[in-house]
Formats: sequence, structure tokens, C-alpha cells
Amino acid sequence: QVQLVESGGGLVQAGGSLRLSCAASGRTFSRSDMGWFRQAPGKEREFVAAISWSGGSTYYAESVKGRFTISRDNAKNTVSLQMNSLKFEDAAVYYCAAGLSLGERRPSRWDYWGQGTQVTVSS
Repeated sequence: QVQLVESGGGLVQAGGSLRLSCAASGRTFSRSDMGWFRQAPGKEREFVAAISWSGGSTYYAESVKGRFTISRDNAKNTVSLQMNSLKFEDAAVYYCAAGLSLGERRPSRWDYWGQGTQVTVSS
């Protein structure tokens, strides 16, 4: 089992950057694919990015490709999401997820979730 706690959310101006972190506990972290999802008010939770257990493969939603970077440190049990050139439409609650789900963009296919961290983008 994996427990996940996100941090790093906050208020940022459009065009700015923010780095989200997810601290994981549990023996299976290093064998879990990790993902980031987001959910804006009134919208469904959507896939943002994912990284394989080894860190060797990454996937991104088209809307964030080239702006966001997902990474992980298995020695520290953390996964991060570097977000650059933030846009108004990036504002949402961001969730960290874990599972054997690489390439799977449906939230229902991921096993473990954090509580989320709010990202607000201002003008």
C-alpha cells in the first residue's frame, strides 16, 4: 500500500512557475508508476503526467507537454511536477496518484491518491 501527500501548491501569476511534490510512504513506492492529475471546479479529474517506476518513461497530456516535467526520486520516495509557463487553465487541485498504471489516463485505473494541493493562477 502507498500513502501520498502533496505539497507545493499556491498562487502564481500567469507565465510563472511552480513545483509540486508528492511524498510517498509504503514499501511498494519504488515499484509503482506515479501520476499527476488535476481537477478544476465543475470539471472531471484529468490526467496531467505519469512516470514509470524506474523513471525511464514519462507521459504527458497534450495541454501540458513542453511546459510541465514529471520526475521522481526513489531514494527519497518523492515524485515532483515542475510546472512552467502556467496558464489560467492550469488552475486546479492537483492530485498525486500511484499504481501499476503507466499509460493509463483514466483516474479509475490508479490505485492510490493523495488529498490534493490547490494551484491558483492569477493575472
